[in-house]
Amino acid sequence: MALAQTDPTTHPNEQGVLRPSGSRAVLIDGKRASEEVVAKISEAARGLAAQGLKPGLAVILVGEDPASQVYVKSKGKAAVACGFHSVQYDLAATTSEAELLALIQKLNADQAIHGILLQLPLPGRLDPTRVIEAISPSKDVDGLHPVNSGLLAIGDLSRALIPCTPAGSMVLLDKAAKALGVDLSGSEAVVVGRSNLVGKPIAQLLLGRNATVTIAHSRTRDLPATVARADILIAAVGRPEMIRGAWIKPGALVIDVGINRVAGEGQDASGHPKTRLVGDVAFTEALDRAAAITPVPGGVGPMTIAMLMENTLRAATRIAGLGEPSL
Repeated sequence: MALAQTDPTTHPNEQGVLRPSGSRAVLIDGKRASEEVVAKISEAARGLAAQGLKPGLAVILVGEDPASQVYVKSKGKAAVACGFHSVQYDLAATTSEAELLALIQKLNADQAIHGILLQLPLPGRLDPTRVIEAISPSKDVDGLHPVNSGLLAIGDLSRALIPCTPAGSMVLLDKAAKALGVDLSGSEAVVVGRSNLVGKPIAQLLLGRNATVTIAHSRTRDLPATVARADILIAAVGRPEMIRGAWIKPGALVIDVGINRVAGEGQDASGHPKTRLVGDVAFTEALDRAAAITPVPGGVGPMTIAMLMENTLRAATRIAGLGEPSL
């Protein structure tokens, strides 16, 4: 398992697990895991290029949200690094829904494009559901189209494109389980969060691995007691450090999907208050309870982009009628 080394006295075991001294949790390194995935994708893309196929990814950004601009730039760089054809459409915030839908239809018909990613959120006057449903399901590399959601719900992973963050979370969970000798089958999993982007899809993926799954959320009655049952805990509720360490079952595997910006200490060079990123789990408290946990940042985040690249590769091979590469 790839793990983040946050303590200079951490010691690897024979599987590459780094265990921080003075705590029992191991830290799952999403950056290293994502690099491993991208290396395999790049190798597969070179093989496809020899057959005359170059995966193509189109990313659409509407408006000038700074965070979205950063995400889109990262996705474009990753696509180029994988050897993909990469295009980006930067549309003004005043773009009409008809104009956006026309662009999507153009990309649906473009044989050089195999994946279409619409950066969310959209400006408030645009209907994300209508726009997402306009994307061809075969090119929906975010996995949000109802066709892909339905295929995932019935367990048809050979045809579904799976949302990137849940798919990446499962890769990290598998690495942790393998390194620690945990069998996901029969485990009790609790997913805190019910979004279409993360909570519901990862619950389906866990069901497919024969876990017993509970979907909880901010309004769950006695949420601490529900979390305390979890052998596998997925935190995806979007509230900073909402899940306390004392709630976590000793020895649980914890995947923290949350990325929340909160006030830090002091000021930066410009005199502005510093901020820091935290997850949905109180990380320091959880270190004394969990067997393994993803840090924030450096956990699930890097895997999201890696799985976007994998979805684009899979979409390209499916559209071209080629056998999917083994990654």
